[in-house]
Amino acid sequence: MPRHGMNVVDKSKDFKGSMKRLFNNMSYLRKYLLLAMILSLFSAILSTIAPNRLSKLTDIISDGIKPNTEKLEIIYKNIYKNQSNGIFEEIEIDGIKISVTDQMNFIELSKNYNGSKNKYSLLEKLPASIKKIIEPKMNIQMLKEKAIVLAIIYVISCLFLYIQGVIMAYVCNSYSKSLRENISHKINNLPLRYFDNHETGDILSRVSNDVDSIGNNMHQSLGTFVSNITLFLGSIIMMFYTNYIMALTAILSSILGFTISFILLKRSQKYFTERQKQLGSLNGHIEEIYSGHIVVKTYNGEKDALKEFDEINNKLYDCNRKSQFLSGIMQPLMGFIGNLGYVAVCVVGALLVMNDMAGFGTIVAFMIYVRLFTNPLSQIAQALTSMQSIAAASERVFEFVDEVELSDETDIKNHLDKSKVRGNIEFKNVKFSYDRKKNIIKDFSVKIKSGSKVAIVGPTGAGKTTIVNLLMKFYEINSGDILIDGISINQLTRKNIHDLFVMVLQDTWLFDGTIGDNIRFNKENISEEQIWKACRTVGIDHFIKTLPKALDASVGDNEVISSGQKQLITIARGMIEDAPFLILDEATSNVDTRTEELVQKAMDKLVEGRTSFIIAHRLSTIKNADIILVMNDGNIIEQGSHKELMKKKGFYYELYNSQFEL
Repeated sequence: MPRHGMNVVDKSKDFKGSMKRLFNNMSYLRKYLLLAMILSLFSAILSTIAPNRLSKLTDIISDGIKPNTEKLEIIYKNIYKNQSNGIFEEIEIDGIKISVTDQMNFIELSKNYNGSKNKYSLLEKLPASIKKIIEPKMNIQMLKEKAIVLAIIYVISCLFLYIQGVIMAYVCNSYSKSLRENISHKINNLPLRYFDNHETGDILSRVSNDVDSIGNNMHQSLGTFVSNITLFLGSIIMMFYTNYIMALTAILSSILGFTISFILLKRSQKYFTERQKQLGSLNGHIEEIYSGHIVVKTYNGEKDALKEFDEINNKLYDCNRKSQFLSGIMQPLMGFIGNLGYVAVCVVGALLVMNDMAGFGTIVAFMIYVRLFTNPLSQIAQALTSMQSIAAASERVFEFVDEVELSDETDIKNHLDKSKVRGNIEFKNVKFSYDRKKNIIKDFSVKIKSGSKVAIVGPTGAGKTTIVNLLMKFYEINSGDILIDGISINQLTRKNIHDLFVMVLQDTWLFDGTIGDNIRFNKENISEEQIWKACRTVGIDHFIKTLPKALDASVGDNEVISSGQKQLITIARGMIEDAPFLILDEATSNVDTRTEELVQKAMDKLVEGRTSFIIAHRLSTIKNADIILVMNDGNIIEQGSHKELMKKKGFYYELYNSQFEL
């Protein structure tokens, strides 16, 4: 048996179809979405180009702070060439003359100099003329140009990313707003049948949680998905463009780390799934035990309840321990992958620099590329998960939006003015079923005269409330007809019909506001005196005056107001409505006997001049009705006044007396 507290993770049934419909519905925002994706793309491209530019900038700086060994090599070759040819004269390199004496000193210092080995051992003792030629020289102009270009790249990249974020925020919030408007419109156009077959919590979840999930996940995932794919592919391309050896080093070291992480992730997944299952079981167990705590205590069930709790709790502990351990090492592992890439790049890069196969700037660039290569993979995985959530939430919202609405009434022109309605109602051979298979109302017929007080009684499931729902046009009848003053309800709009009725239900409905606002709900030009008059009629005026703010007292979660008093407030709400018909569906079920008597007297005043329908289980409340319709299995089996029905000693007689039997 499923528990109420069970957590269920929804997955998309048709990811491709859901996402396609989602983007089709966003057609009016498509240009903004496309612009955001383009900006995200270009921002990522610039981010992958920047390290290569940084590499060149680093090489310029590196070249500007070390001696020019290439010039030293030229000097070395020229001096030894002259010496081997027996020529002893000044030589000129880059406009600087090297005297014979300086040449002789250089030869003396370089007797142990063998080609390219030990180049830097001579630098400190070299003659001034030679030092001047090979001394470090910073190319300030080129350095400035490279730095400006790099700064422009980073600034433009950040600017693109910022604008993309602003656009995505607008797109996601606009679409969420549009979805809420569509859902709000849909709710008002759905038949009551839908709400009978769906839990309120599920409907609320679609309106709030699912719409929020679409907006939030879309904002986080779409731009991230595009930019990170670009970063991932772009970093690979730029690494090979910069240096293929270091590119292979970075990729192979990262693949090794990711292989280990994927193995751990696969092993941990079953523990996460089991954890959710056990967490749902624990929540369900706690909800069941504490909601029925009195029953558990009464039947001494604490021991068994505690035993079951311990079993579930121990399973949850075991799953939590394993899942949290494996997930806990993921972050250090990702850090290890990045550090492994850094180390590999630095080692291989150092070897390449020593052999003049790469510059110091290349190592700097690859340290950035390693981060650009490893980070996007986890971001892409997260974005795909978010997009799955978008698809799943979209399916639930679209399923709601696609529900069959009430029949269109735009062509209905008839209208009954409630001030001119006489109040006659006729049911003609009405048949109705909720599932179109088994009829709940079977060939129901009755004529009700204007001003009659009609009571509808019968056992549970007889169809009493269904008759009222059909009269209010909450449901469409299968066959037959219902006439109001000779006009079929099929020729009247639902809004027109609802304006003709005052309805007080068994379940109290009060919104979070003042008592006065609740009583005048959806009515204009209602004075405070009219409200007090209605309150006096139902006998709730004294209680309201005892509240600190009287009619301005807030209802909400006010514990001072009992359920019976809330019911009286809803009855007062009905009393100020000037309508020719009145429906009371177990309206006095939440009040005590003394209050019920007071309300009955108030109802007698309320029904004067109105055709009223009273559904009641307590038959003592409808003894003064003009006509009592006794229903069973969807049909009227008896009708008449209380005295007439009691004399017949039929179904009503047995039903009435059964309430007084011990």
